[in-house]
Amino acid sequence: MSELTHFNESGQAHMVDVGGKAITTRVAVATGTITMEPSTFALVEGGSAKKGDVIGIARIAAIMASKRTSDLIPLCHPIALTRVNVEFELNKETSSITCTAEAHCNGQTGVEMEALTSVQVGLLTIYDMCKAVDRGMVMSGIRLLEKKGGKSGHWVAEK
Repeated sequence: MSELTHFNESGQAHMVDVGGKAITTRVAVATGTITMEPSTFALVEGGSAKKGDVIGIARIAAIMASKRTSDLIPLCHPIALTRVNVEFELNKETSSITCTAEAHCNGQTGVEMEALTSVQVGLLTIYDMCKAVDRGMVMSGIRLLEKKGGKSGHWVAEK
């Protein structure tokens, strides 16, 4: 990749023309982690947080966010997602929760932003639901793990 595609020849922002691109199956996987106090983690793990089932609500929020990515990121194309899967892994040793989102579509542009938005909103939802007891939670490691489809083919992040 040698140039930024969201700028025209005059340097002005524009939405990339994907009209001539082939329709292919596109998949993207993203991840991120939120770390919290052990007592906060225990509330989430035990399902006893004041606002309810933190992980269940975060999963729904993450899926909903993937569908609204083009409303949030100015130059993203609206995409007809065919599948979004969101998983949460709880790690008691580190008092952290890792969110991994996988987004699929059959289209002319990739779903990386949808997967990344899904992860971030899932983590933000956990923060929102637990902030009354722990304002020091830290979200980190939000990144793309893999993308498949399109002209650039298959890409996997280095470990």
